[in-house]
Amino acid sequence: MRLAEFHIYQKDLPVRYGPYTFAGQQVWSLDTTVVRLVSDTGVEGWGEVCPLGARYAPVSAAGVRATLMQVGEALIGTSITINSIAQAIDGQVNGQSYARSAIDIAAHDLLGKAMGVPVATLLGGAVANRLPSYFATGIGDPDDIAQLAADKVAQGFPRIQIKVGGRDVAEDIATVRKVHEAVGGLARLAVDANRGLSARDALRLSRECPDVPFVLEQPCNTIEEVAAIRHQINHPIYLDESMVDLNTVLRVVGVGLVDGFGMKLSRLGGLRPFSAFRDIAAARGLPHTCDDSWGGDIVAAACIHMGATVAPSQLEAVWLSTPYVAETYVPEAPVTVEAGHVNLPDGPGLGITPDVAQFGAPVASFGG
Repeated sequence: MRLAEFHIYQKDLPVRYGPYTFAGQQVWSLDTTVVRLVSDTGVEGWGEVCPLGARYAPVSAAGVRATLMQVGEALIGTSITINSIAQAIDGQVNGQSYARSAIDIAAHDLLGKAMGVPVATLLGGAVANRLPSYFATGIGDPDDIAQLAADKVAQGFPRIQIKVGGRDVAEDIATVRKVHEAVGGLARLAVDANRGLSARDALRLSRECPDVPFVLEQPCNTIEEVAAIRHQINHPIYLDESMVDLNTVLRVVGVGLVDGFGMKLSRLGGLRPFSAFRDIAAARGLPHTCDDSWGGDIVAAACIHMGATVAPSQLEAVWLSTPYVAETYVPEAPVTVEAGHVNLPDGPGLGITPDVAQFGAPVASFGG
């Protein structure tokens, strides 16, 4: 089975009830890239990647599509195995994990459909079909965020991520304390700065909330800043944005810098490298999430399949952006959160069939 067609689509994803706020940034709409692989036997596979704005990630959506266009011709005729496709990309570009992620997800979807098995099976096998999710609050008035957190816990979310950073740290401290007062021990708390705190402010936040149990996620911009305050922080430290590849993961795990991770598929390059990360984290007993930065039903389904293969004791939660997105690619069965949890989609591959009409004409096509 070889790759016969490769199509690239662009789609805008308006934020529902926007904007989405984090670390001094506001997002009203996201630019997502969808890819469709078609084998010479007619089997399709879908992938997607959606950087959360050019300020969040060191890549732009237009840059992702430029890379996909550069590798597209070289993929046509390639044997459809994960290794063969990765090697074909290696022959054209170095790095480019975000573009690779879209192709990797699509290849897993296609192979799963061709073999009649879910993507989770290709990744080692599902150990659970219903997984915990979490809600990310955005940044806002402390009382408003506390009420929002309480509402989401009442809906069934077992974990709340409190966004901080990009403003006076006193407001962040007030928000953390008010959320704790509102939800008590009913949900686990993660305080996520998205690199938006200085080392000084991260220390202050932790020291002024010694009685509030939470994990502190990516407080500072660099690994070096986090390392400098690691042993002065009163809370477990998770890393996210700094984890740009598996080598960096090995580095921080090796020196004991982290207690867990908020991990993104696209940052590592897709499901294949994420499964290697999963095994590294398991070997050291480090819990983590299975997320991506943004996207629609395709990315959401990929995150769920990955999360389903993680031991429940290691899985923090699976975050989906689909509840924040005003549109769905799968009108009859959208991938979403129910009572604070997500269900593994039924069927082979990713278990979803996107409506191609949602994406309009491809911005580029190869083969066919």
